Amino acid sequence: MTRLSLAAFALTTALALPAAAFDLSAMSPAEKEAFGGAVRDYLMENPEVLVEAINKLEERQQAQAAQDDRVLVQTNAQDIFEFAGDWVGGNLEGDITMVEFIDYKCSYCKKAYEVVDEVLKSDRNIRFVVKEFPILSDQSVLAARFAVAVKQVAGDAAYEAVHNELMAFRGDMTLESLSRLASEQKIDPDLVIAKMNTEEVTAVLRANAQLAERMGIAGTPAFVVGGQLLRGYAPTEAMHQIIAQERG
Repeated sequence: MTRLSLAAFALTTALALPAAAFDLSAMSPAEKEAFGGAVRDYLMENPEVLVEAINKLEERQQAQAAQDDRVLVQTNAQDIFEFAGDWVGGNLEGDITMVEFIDYKCSYCKKAYEVVDEVLKSDRNIRFVVKEFPILSDQSVLAARFAVAVKQVAGDAAYEAVHNELMAFRGDMTLESLSRLASEQKIDPDLVIAKMNTEEVTAVLRANAQLAERMGIAGTPAFVVGGQLLRGYAPTEAMHQIIAQERG
């Protein structure tokens, strides 16, 4: 057997066996040097082996990460899907729940808003939950407090209308601009502003932030669709595929 074929055999065997079954420590210094040289020669002659190995490693890591995320979703299911402080829309009796962590100053959240809107319109069997998760700026926090306060003061329908307006909003989010928005939606701005800094509103934002920390969510948008956790934006077709996977 040639040196290269020996190295190929050894490398293949080493990758195939459990770590404990291939013990370099049992080799003599001369055997280690010869083996290392043979493996190096083989890889220099066949670099595609490294590409294949890296691709396989990435596949395994991605599969493990997806499985780990499913465990996170299962462990935190009550707080993800049934937290009383969140707004729930779509089909309240839908066969699958989509949860989104949002920040009103996040450009990708605004882009994802269009995706979610299309998905909910084309699939009438999805329950949709919004989790206020302001992380980008002081304006993010102000807008989130405003939205939660609207829900607590004026109810779910008012929250939905304000949420839609905030997702379309492109200017600075200030007390003045938010007060105008409340007035336009026939909501008493003074009541909402008085509510914004109360413990009831803070508790909602705190609970969502703690949940995000437990789940390793550090950015927006982030989605939980059924049992899958998606960290980031996904186009419409990809979202439909995820939903189909969860149903299938």
